Amino acid sequence: MTFYEQHRDFIEELERIAPDGVRIEWSGDTLIVQASPSNIHQLNVAQVRRQFEQHAPDGYLPSERSEIVSPDVSKGREPDLTYLPLAVLSQPGNKAPAEEALIAVEIVSPSNPGNDWMDKLRDYAVMRVPLYLIVDPRQQTVTLFSEPDHDRYHTRSDRKFGDAITVPEPFGFSLGLSELVPYPD
Repeated sequence: MTFYEQHRDFIEELERIAPDGVRIEWSGDTLIVQASPSNIHQLNVAQVRRQFEQHAPDGYLPSERSEIVSPDVSKGREPDLTYLPLAVLSQPGNKAPAEEALIAVEIVSPSNPGNDWMDKLRDYAVMRVPLYLIVDPRQQTVTLFSEPDHDRYHTRSDRKFGDAITVPEPFGFSLGLSELVPYPD
């Protein structure tokens, strides 16, 4: 049994016994266990998703509960939002090959911002996810990373809530940020 298969089996067992609303992700030999997201978190995901849906390439659909996995680098992450091919979403289970994901969108958690800004930033680049969008309601900012290479992205674009940010192909549109909601002070 490979290292990846051992991790996968262990995670699946944890998911089976975990309480509802608990998310489990892994990066190498590190497990990340998180509680369900807040209303503001979910609202921001919905605001972003609504705009992306109008520009998604044919044959791709949004998913908020798919774990994207990359066995060759021993990583599995569950983005708040991703876009995957219909053929992948038609398969049983909730896992999808990372190379099939067009984007990973994360809404920063107030309790663990380093997970999105450092750990996932590195992991999504290593997993070769072409676009990584971070919505940070703490700072009222949105950052888009693109052009992954090894453990980092080569391109970064930052905007404030209320502005707009250009999302490149295969989506190719300007994402409005005026309806995003910050966390309370």
